[in-house]
Amino acid sequence: MKERYGAGERAQKLKYHVQTSGRSLHAQEMDFNDIRTTLQALCAIYDNCNSLHTNAFDEAVTTPSEQSVRRALAIQMIIDKEWGLAGNENPLQGSYIIEQLTDLVEEAVLAEFDRLAERGGVLGAMETGYQRGRIQDESMLYEQRKHDGSLPIVGVNTFLPPDRADTPAEPVELARATEEEKQSQLKRLADFHARHAQTAPEAIARLEHATISGGNIFAALMDAVRHCSLGRSATLSSKRGASTGATCEQPLPHWAIALRQ
Repeated sequence: MKERYGAGERAQKLKYHVQTSGRSLHAQEMDFNDIRTTLQALCAIYDNCNSLHTNAFDEAVTTPSEQSVRRALAIQMIIDKEWGLAGNENPLQGSYIIEQLTDLVEEAVLAEFDRLAERGGVLGAMETGYQRGRIQDESMLYEQRKHDGSLPIVGVNTFLPPDRADTPAEPVELARATEEEKQSQLKRLADFHARHAQTAPEAIARLEHATISGGNIFAALMDAVRHCSLGRSATLSSKRGASTGATCEQPLPHWAIALRQ
């Protein structure tokens, strides 16, 4: 970052959050998902991540239940309190495969930087949908490998239970908001709009100005969400000079697309 972009000392201090893979959560043999999440959590902790979120096993099909969330949290607690190796600051230091993988990741990141630069930087690449296209390509490759079996997934495409065809799937209780909860949220949203009716237009105007002028969009966005709902902020048009109305038909700006991705 220093050599390529002239980053200062603070910008070179990487703080990062890890969330375990949602793509690795499968509806088939859902109990196996906790095993996958545990292994991913170990990798994150061994790499000294600053914060970690472990997914619940049933997120493959529904909003997590209280029980599944407790199990997901228990993964972190057991690693922290019972798995002594995790108390070592860098248990994998010096490992040949870790060093080799680090070099490969660094090489791939620098190559991606070059591809972004060729497209006019991060914002220029977003305008052409480059990042979204890359994500979609990787998702398509993953699904293809999962379905043709070249990527073995236990309980999904290999090592299936012998009585799978004869055993009906156990019903899963889906978490859904009640009508009372929906109306309560709508009321809170209306109250929020009413309280900030005078300040919201100015906040939207500052966000639009930062978007068009190339200013600090993140700072303007953090200011805007104190006065505007997410829907109103995210529907700000990305076209220069366009109005700042809140209709959902307007195209999302590049920062809103990034948030959704």
